[in-house]
Amino acid sequence: GSPSAPKAPRRKLLQELGDQKIPFLGPSDRGYQQLWDSSYSGLALRRSPSLPAGLHARVQAALFTLRRKGCLLRDLVRIRERDVFTAVSRALLGEPGHTYRYLDTRLFAIPWHREDGEVKGRRCCDPEFRAACQALCELNGFFCSDVPLLKEGDRLTQWAKGEAEAEAKRGEEGDTGSKHSEESRNSEGVDSEEGDAESKHSEEWDIESKHSEEGCSGSKQEGGWDTDSKPSSEEDESCQVQKSEPGIAGLPQRSEGKLPGSAPSALAGTEVKPAAPRAREKAVAQLKHSLSDHHLEDREEQAGGQGCSQPSPRQVRTGPVEFNVTLLNYMDPAAMSQLKEEPYYGMGKMAVGWHHDENLISHSPVAVYSHSCHNDKGESGEGGSGEKACWRIGLKVAWDIRTPGLTLPLESGDCYYMRDDLNSTHQHCVLAGESARFSSTHRVAECSTGTLTYIQSRCQEALSNLHTDPETGSHSLLALLPTTLRHCEEIHNEVEFEWLRQYWFQGQRFARFCSWWTGPMEQLEKDWKLMETMTLLFLDAVEEEEEGHEVEGRRDMADILLSALIDRQQQRQTWRDRCHSSLARTLPPEEAPVDWPFWGADDPHMPLPFDLADIINRVESLLWRM
Repeated sequence: GSPSAPKAPRRKLLQELGDQKIPFLGPSDRGYQQLWDSSYSGLALRRSPSLPAGLHARVQAALFTLRRKGCLLRDLVRIRERDVFTAVSRALLGEPGHTYRYLDTRLFAIPWHREDGEVKGRRCCDPEFRAACQALCELNGFFCSDVPLLKEGDRLTQWAKGEAEAEAKRGEEGDTGSKHSEESRNSEGVDSEEGDAESKHSEEWDIESKHSEEGCSGSKQEGGWDTDSKPSSEEDESCQVQKSEPGIAGLPQRSEGKLPGSAPSALAGTEVKPAAPRAREKAVAQLKHSLSDHHLEDREEQAGGQGCSQPSPRQVRTGPVEFNVTLLNYMDPAAMSQLKEEPYYGMGKMAVGWHHDENLISHSPVAVYSHSCHNDKGESGEGGSGEKACWRIGLKVAWDIRTPGLTLPLESGDCYYMRDDLNSTHQHCVLAGESARFSSTHRVAECSTGTLTYIQSRCQEALSNLHTDPETGSHSLLALLPTTLRHCEEIHNEVEFEWLRQYWFQGQRFARFCSWWTGPMEQLEKDWKLMETMTLLFLDAVEEEEEGHEVEGRRDMADILLSALIDRQQQRQTWRDRCHSSLARTLPPEEAPVDWPFWGADDPHMPLPFDLADIINRVESLLWRM
């Protein structure tokens, strides 16, 4: 059915759920460690003290430098045909020439600046900015080597060691109680700042990832993971969100506040109250049954009738980890007017909603560095009282009706890894703490169609059909085949709408910090202008009635040209609307989207700007006459 088909039954079930919350476990709950081991085995934690000496100081200084310079910016992304701002401010760093696309927005990576001084012979930023990038590159290198080395069971060892003192402290201060306290159950839900009331419960899109991510299908990448293409269009992403029904499907069976057959864990000895009264558990169980009847039969069949509660076989990684980008995020809850309550488990306020990280090489890991700070100097924040004072990661098994959710508190400097198939079989959210927080999220992005090298090669493919007279500078086409026309016009649209307009919409904001992309984008614009010339030459060829040029061949070319031009016209209008939207006008000039200029006066051989609507009319008239 259509992506919107499940909305009505989903809304009814959510109304039936009411104030009931689905169980989840935190560190103070009995059975937490066993749950982690049995159902979240792909999650690994590296505590702050176990990182190399000096790395924290360099990374945290780098994060603060980028924020102080104004380099972390909110993105204007597209959700269901409308523009919204991200709740977090961010920037992308990574391999030179790499990009990362999500929610119809392409981010252009600021390079790692591995070299001292210049990047490929060009000095593109100041020394302080370059040093900050190099520190994050150092962190990326640490993750590349550390993620494969972390052995099975290390997550529990790391957790037990890191929690020993914290557990003793919690015992002195008194147990903070179940995560299903009256505070969680009765807290007033707040709509997300995007203003979609229904999305509070039923539309779990994520601004961080839906791409997160970007429709770059292609060959296998270095590192040996399979390249399973993810949907690239917003429509596909919305459809995927609704298919996965995050949160609704995660109703576990729970009795007496602990898991069946739970064994003593590293946290054993801390008495916790049952997470819910028996009457509430019965209501949740009844709702679980109705949810199963309505939505879960197919997913249960896929999992052998056991939902997703059984741990999946460990995936075998066949190559080294090569994180090629990191998405830096910054958020200060105190500066946010509204934060959405996590609606299904009562976990608290969310900085980022439930999602999978997308546009990644299949089964590749994600590594995250978390730094909480309580002032503009970037100093680490003091842990508040209770788990909810610190930032936490929430996790749940997608399409599962039995397994409780899990929360992982993060102290400043902690790192967590999502390995194996965790990112594809589970969903995660980010639960806001009391202090501001940076995160550096290192990924193996699927970039087969998202690098500068790729789009430059595509330009050369198209321009190889264009001949330029060395004496007069006049242009002519080498081939007039329908297949050649289609190929050239596809590349033409790709260059304009996936690169040039994306860059001028938001990518150019970072040029004042680092000018690495300026030269390549200027060259892409020159190539685009030549493709505009090729379009006119194709049109001239179609209109000419030369002997030996079959009418059927001309008709095929006219059909192909008309389709490409109509698509171009529609996309240009969409981008114009986005650049001049009411939200875009709220941005300061240095951050505002630019309605990309079409023509420059620096090339005397370029034709005058042409009216696309007029060209379309010419092609339609030609087809009518045929």
